[in-house]
Amino acid sequence: MSPIDSVAIPSNEVLLRTQSQWLFTPAELLGTPSILDGLSPAQEHSNRSKGVNFITQVGILLKLPQITLATASVYLHRFYVRHSMVDLPSRPGLHHYAIAATSLFLATKVEENCRKMKELVVACCRVAQKQPNLVVDEQNKEYWRWRDTILVNEDLLLESLCFDLQLEHPHRLLFDILCYYNVQDNKHLRNAAWAFVNDSNLTTLCLLFPARTIAAAALYAAAKHTDVAFPDDEWGRPWWEQLNLDIVELRRACLVLAKAYEENPLPRQGEKGLYAREEDDVDENGAKTRSSPLTTNGNAQSGNLEELEEEEEEEEERPMGISEGSEEGEV
Repeated sequence: MSPIDSVAIPSNEVLLRTQSQWLFTPAELLGTPSILDGLSPAQEHSNRSKGVNFITQVGILLKLPQITLATASVYLHRFYVRHSMVDLPSRPGLHHYAIAATSLFLATKVEENCRKMKELVVACCRVAQKQPNLVVDEQNKEYWRWRDTILVNEDLLLESLCFDLQLEHPHRLLFDILCYYNVQDNKHLRNAAWAFVNDSNLTTLCLLFPARTIAAAALYAAAKHTDVAFPDDEWGRPWWEQLNLDIVELRRACLVLAKAYEENPLPRQGEKGLYAREEDDVDENGAKTRSSPLTTNGNAQSGNLEELEEEEEEEEERPMGISEGSEEGEV
């Protein structure tokens, strides 16, 4: 068998072709409906992140697997490629919290982790009002407001997604790659890579790169972060070539995630420049992640959405990144 024929963990070619319609260039993402309606790119990215954070908080209350939350996050990002968040005189905008709730509702059915509508609505009300023990029932107006919003937006979400609901997730691919290199028991590497791939949901990486590239980029960043290196194969190929990937694309994906960290650092007191880049971060050929003789380095709301928006602007949000002692989510 030649090196060309040998690809570690091959992808589903049919799924790759169907998902290619949802990949865009950075220039194309600067022409989304929200930006064309006058929203700044930074604010649009912030609203997307808030929507994903809403999905995460509701998912935690409902004890949903990480894969379901990731599916909902991708649905939200894809939806706003075709619809606007901005209110105009001719039509209202589609609020990111409303679409986040609808995306999660659809994802629970697609991933077969269904929850009762009442449970989802109650969780949305509790997250919106920042009261995890809030008592909500059918006598509450907010209950019906959230329920009607989710049901009305579901058809619009399905239409916007072209009923293209099957996804190839970087989470599953990351786990397969860890097992392929027999490093799934390396807790520091595993948790770092899992944290990076989870944080990618807060960015538009799913619209820029296929899932395989995102998973490998998370592993690449984690390997540099934990000083772990992977061996070349019998043909002398580095680990990313074994996965049929380009090191340049991995670095591009890492830079997108690094930019998100730099724009949302919120360092703790006394931790200035928490995500500042250093000279040691420059690794053009990925040598730090290769353990090979060829490398020189062997170790390499009230329920009202508008009121909730005002509250969020006054509060500090939790910074993205690796939480100390975090474990990977359920697959």
